[in-house]
Amino acid sequence: MSRRKPVTTAGTRPRAKKQTAQSRSARPANAQPRQQRPQKQKRERKPIATSTKVLVLIGLTVTTLLLGGNWILHRSIFNVKTVHLYGVVHEDPKKVLKASGLQSHPSLISVSGHSIEHNLSSFRWISGVSVTKQWPSTVNVTIHETRPVAVAFNGAHVLEYVAANGADLGPAPMNANYPTLVYLNPLTTTWPFRKAGYSAVYVADRLPKSFAWQISKINVGANGSVTLEMESPVSFVLGPATKLKEKFVAIASVIAHTTLKAGDVVNVEAPTVLSVTGPPPS
Repeated sequence: MSRRKPVTTAGTRPRAKKQTAQSRSARPANAQPRQQRPQKQKRERKPIATSTKVLVLIGLTVTTLLLGGNWILHRSIFNVKTVHLYGVVHEDPKKVLKASGLQSHPSLISVSGHSIEHNLSSFRWISGVSVTKQWPSTVNVTIHETRPVAVAFNGAHVLEYVAANGADLGPAPMNANYPTLVYLNPLTTTWPFRKAGYSAVYVADRLPKSFAWQISKINVGANGSVTLEMESPVSFVLGPATKLKEKFVAIASVIAHTTLKAGDVVNVEAPTVLSVTGPPPS
């Protein structure tokens, strides 16, 4: 009896047929081919633009030149060695030069008119400075002095120059050719012409040349009322220091066309309505 197992055909799997060129060509026409995965593209580095390179090079060159130039300009050869001082009349030139800071021989590149003017601000007569430089080591300083507009006696009865802002500029000679300011009925001995008596300074600074030389005194009261005293002697009452142009025109007209007697008082507070009175009773 044979021991071979019976061959069953139901459970056997048919072998896969090898694909041939003919079978490949037999695929349906609408079959889509297998898509390949897109490969990652490498980013290309953009080269630096030529213009950018040029700008960077220029910037480095300029920076180097500036640093090098600054170093050179601060060498001792460019320090201040010569100072020419002009325009000093009422202040001591040696004190002015010392206070300016130029005697310490700073570098010429660091010298400025603003700093010198600040250093000289304590001098009463100096109102400003002009500075020019001459390389490698010379500075020219021109001092601008303030202009006095009048004189006045201080609390110690010393005659002083008066600046246009009312400041006391220091001693003046008794024959100084300026009108004398008088603050009437002072309560203290403090200098009044920067505040309460400033109206007299304001008028003195604006006197027309046509008759300014004839004014000997400018009186001012605590209320700001101003009176001009001529050398004649004739007085002109201005009142408050307003409408000065009209008042000065009226005064000039009276001087030119009216015969005044010594002691006459002309009131020009209302320039269009003048009144002339005799001297006040003694």
